[in-house]
Amino acid sequence: MLKITPFLWFDGKAEEAANHYVSIFPNSKILSVLRTGDAGPGPKGSVLTVAFSLDGNEVTALNGGPQFKFSEAISLVVHCKTQAEVDRYWEKLSAGGSKGDCGWLKDKFGLSWQITPDQLIEWLQDADPKRSAHVMRAMMQMTKLDIGTLERARAVA
Repeated sequence: MLKITPFLWFDGKAEEAANHYVSIFPNSKILSVLRTGDAGPGPKGSVLTVAFSLDGNEVTALNGGPQFKFSEAISLVVHCKTQAEVDRYWEKLSAGGSKGDCGWLKDKFGLSWQITPDQLIEWLQDADPKRSAHVMRAMMQMTKLDIGTLERARAVA
């Protein structure tokens, strides 16, 4: 079976980021920490990578240095079943970061996330183009997505 693992580049904060993410998501844990040896890179014993699991999804964080920064070109989507989940992940992941439009945010490490209700994609693909357009217009006016408001927009058509 093919295994694909997201590999996230941090500037010295890989372990801090992994611990932060693991504290937010259920069924998550640190899997391993790789420290540098005599050959480097970096000081002997410093953290090179941290492998961790976010609710069963394996991710690796690398302390790669300051050369590269995160951008919105890559984001992680959190699929939420309820508004309470949307609210919880929105607040915890945006703390110390910034809140964007349409359910997007950047966390305190600069990584982009999309906090998305499960229903949204279904509603945007509605067979009735008027209903999907109403949902899209409502979403485009939001920062944190609100399931009730999206549902009401869908019902208007």
